[in-house]
Amino acid sequence: MELDVINKLTKDLKNASVNLGRDEARFLVDAYYIIQEDRKRSFNQERALEADGEPHSIISWFANQSEMLEKQISKALDAYSASKPEGQWARRQVGIGPIIAAGLHAHIDLALTTTSTKLWRFAGLDPTSKWEKGKKRPWNASLKTLTWKIGESFVKTCNNENSFYGPVYAKRKKLETERNEQGLFADQAAKVLETKKIGKDTDAYKAYSVGKLPPAHIHSRARRYAAKLFLSHYLEMAQRAHGIEPTTPYIIALGGHADYIPPPP
Repeated sequence: MELDVINKLTKDLKNASVNLGRDEARFLVDAYYIIQEDRKRSFNQERALEADGEPHSIISWFANQSEMLEKQISKALDAYSASKPEGQWARRQVGIGPIIAAGLHAHIDLALTTTSTKLWRFAGLDPTSKWEKGKKRPWNASLKTLTWKIGESFVKTCNNENSFYGPVYAKRKKLETERNEQGLFADQAAKVLETKKIGKDTDAYKAYSVGKLPPAHIHSRARRYAAKLFLSHYLEMAQRAHGIEPTTPYIIALGGHADYIPPPP
């Protein structure tokens, strides 16, 4: 069954992608990930129906259309992120592709996001920032999701010799694990038990109840650390590219860190 509904991205449209507005780019990034999930579900359904000997021509058509649209949006965002100096830098980092680079540029306004701490808060990485009932969410949900994807990309590249941020994650996880075993997170473990409902039959509860953070919690801490360092570097590179003198990241200036970690080339 062949129903060619989706037109391919023309050369003119691809060239126009360079001048996408931030709202357009944000919409396309969100649409890309939604369509990607639709495509995955459709192909999974197609395989299941085929295995059962059931008809699946319409599902196959939908899966193929989703795949084509996903590729066309990818081309547009590829052109968009490649046209930005900070996008070019981001794409040179192992684990960061054109879609993530496009999302970063679309969401991060240098006029509003002037420091690393502001960027981390905007990306949902500030643990002190709470969404109180009846008030506006203090972070950007789409950027928070994008930042999670960034962190997971670094997790996947932790053994890649060409990766800068993957080994940062691995090194941080080792340090966090050692501190955890020394009982240095006992206060945090106790606070989790006080403020959250943790099933007593779970491995997480077993860890928290003896003053330790469970492996998943350690993983999240290390992943966030790598993502925060990347975002700090991204902001610095974006500011320099646009003639703005970067401020020293809060975590380095006041957080007890002795060494400044410069962005990779």
